[in-house]
Amino acid sequence: MAAEKSMAEVKAVKDKYRAELLRKANVVGVAIGYREKAGQMTDQVVLTVMVKEKVPLSQLDAKDVIPPEIEGVMIDVKEVGEIRALS
Repeated sequence: MAAEKSMAEVKAVKDKYRAELLRKANVVGVAIGYREKAGQMTDQVVLTVMVKEKVPLSQLDAKDVIPPEIEGVMIDVKEVGEIRALS
């Protein structure tokens, strides 16, 4: 398991990989957050990748798979549905 990273380290990874992650199918947002485990928020800072819906790996092209970590920063995938701006 990757060592816990500081907020600054996670932000640097987010800034570096945000555009690449947003190009993946189903990804609607990238943010910094805290890992959620068994429905409980932890104090581990992670990169949160928001997807319209979670789908089985077998249904994704290899290029669209979100890795479990990038440069030692853990990734938490959250299903958020469609995101639309309010008018």
